[in-house]
Amino acid sequence: MAEVILENVTKVFGDITAVNNANLEVEDKEFVVLVGPSGCGKTTTVRMVAGLEEITDGNIYIGGTLVNDIPPKDRDIAMVFQNYALYPHMDVYNNMAFGLKLRKFPRRDIGARVEEAASILGIMELLKRRPKQLSGGQRQRVAVGRAIVRHPKVFLFDEPLSNLDAKLRVQMRAELSRLHDRLQATIIYVTHDQVEAMTMGDRIVVMNEGNILQVDTPQELYDHPASRFVAGFIGSPSMNFFNTRVVKIKDDLWIDGESFKVRIPSDKARVMEPFTNQEILFGLRPEDISAKVNVPDADPDHTIRIDVDVVEPMGAELFVYAITGEHSFIARVEPHTPAEVGKPLELVFAMDFMHAFRPDTEELIL
Repeated sequence: MAEVILENVTKVFGDITAVNNANLEVEDKEFVVLVGPSGCGKTTTVRMVAGLEEITDGNIYIGGTLVNDIPPKDRDIAMVFQNYALYPHMDVYNNMAFGLKLRKFPRRDIGARVEEAASILGIMELLKRRPKQLSGGQRQRVAVGRAIVRHPKVFLFDEPLSNLDAKLRVQMRAELSRLHDRLQATIIYVTHDQVEAMTMGDRIVVMNEGNILQVDTPQELYDHPASRFVAGFIGSPSMNFFNTRVVKIKDDLWIDGESFKVRIPSDKARVMEPFTNQEILFGLRPEDISAKVNVPDADPDHTIRIDVDVVEPMGAELFVYAITGEHSFIARVEPHTPAEVGKPLELVFAMDFMHAFRPDTEELIL
């Protein structure tokens, strides 16, 4: 296996910059996930690593070797696509063995590698079946197996689970994570699903409009997003944002949203002091908002009164869509909270977990 380095990599299609000056180092044996909305450049990035797209500018290194001018077949990578791309006239064994046959591997080695991959993926009993006889999850395992038999330096996965149903996606996420632990492979994985990214990646690369916005571990992205975009993209439901001002009342700093006021904790007030009497974008995740009835010792300075707009029971939790003045937001509260549409409810903000962003650049302040 090997590290992958992108050095000032740019890809331009006509007047459109699909990837803009991307810099990224994927360490040996690391599982890195590229995540972002459709059209952000993540698939183009992995296709450039694979050699399926020619780069406009910059350099790509695989295992310390500059691969800009090396054709895909000689880069020692394996790619798993969204649509599986299995040969319908071949059984599973021959689908997995096909690439090795093209490379003139001895028959004994081909058989050993296919059986090893089939055993890892739990598809030994499927080797004689054709793709039309397989379920979506089984086809996906075959596509992964075809990549495994290659023993490549790097695995590239381009949204491999997007065609599966929700339950099977959860199962396959776990299987791919176990596979990474077993193979100790270098994996670059593309998805638009932030849940996949959070649960699978050692590090996550958040992209938007061709730019890499932040690269970090899942927990660091969640706790310390670098911008409003990252904060809103990571987490489900996404972070609530409020257009507010920082005001000083006596010796304390407060977030003033006109229809509500909440006090900023003293440790965070030191950071927010330079923004006194200025507008900021105040951010708070739904899971950091509780109903007062469930928090007997709630701080009144962190409690606000809202009107309930919509209630969504989720079984283990309740999503409350709240309205206060011009602000609409979501609270993720305990399942038996007495929240009724059209009636007021008191909510408590966990201000220790507050975020603040500049309203013009949307960069993180706190």
